[in-house]
Amino acid sequence: MSPHSDLHESTGRSAFPVQFDDCRVVRAHGELDVTTVPRLERALRQVRTGPGRLRLIVDLSAVTFADGSILEPLCEAWAESRARHGWTRVVYTRSATSLVFRAGGLADRFPGYASVQDARHGAGGHRARHNGER
Repeated sequence: MSPHSDLHESTGRSAFPVQFDDCRVVRAHGELDVTTVPRLERALRQVRTGPGRLRLIVDLSAVTFADGSILEPLCEAWAESRARHGWTRVVYTRSATSLVFRAGGLADRFPGYASVQDARHGAGGHRARHNGER
């Protein structure tokens, strides 16, 4: 795992998912690849424990690199959220992250939200432009 790769809660401590009002949020930082994505997988599994509707936000805004290894755990979380009458939304604006979703055929399932607040409200989900600008 890269020294810059970590999952954090809003306080900045190394942690697993956190509660944000009526949603659960997983925040990832640094690089996410086949060697570092297991922490993300664990966090996504942990957040799905417990009964009831599942509303999940995965914040990748501080991720500097991601490869296709992020897709399977995100799809698993998405499927469980839907089965529990909820949703999974992803925060990202970097063009490289957008490319991962487009290459995997998942840009429509995971449109990029600009912030956790936008994702929470379902506002502004988009496909990031190639240059990462809006």
